Amino acid sequence: MKTLFFFLICTLLCFSCSQDDTVDCFTPPNPFYFEIVDATTEENLFTNGTFKAEDITLINILNENTPVEFTFITEDNYNIIDINSVGWQTEIVNFELKVEDETIFNLYVDATRKSEDGCNFTTFNKVEIQNAAYLLDNELDLYKILMQP
Repeated sequence: MKTLFFFLICTLLCFSCSQDDTVDCFTPPNPFYFEIVDATTEENLFTNGTFKAEDITLINILNENTPVEFTFITEDNYNIIDINSVGWQTEIVNFELKVEDETIFNLYVDATRKSEDGCNFTTFNKVEIQNAAYLLDNELDLYKILMQP
């Protein structure tokens, strides 16, 4: 008897829910990953001790040089910079990344936040790495900034 009662309750709950043809979805913007390496050896300059993570600064030069949040990933001695604050809204940013007082590169991004068919997502209209040579690893979405230490 309990089983029948449970079955009836479940059936009523299932059929009482309204079903909509649209599915709400949310896709966060892709982060930007940077590894700063020796241009000749491609050795990570944080791993070899040339640079220190605590000396990194990131500012938005289009917004009165305000500081920008980033994460420095050190797990397994990976030592990369993760910038995931771009593209949550439609915006143009120009970030300057420095280590100590040396400008390493500028990141220019023109991002548009869109909503189509119930889904929210970001389109990056333009992405430029300025003032530095770099390689892009498309498989890892990782920019290797090439430095002459």
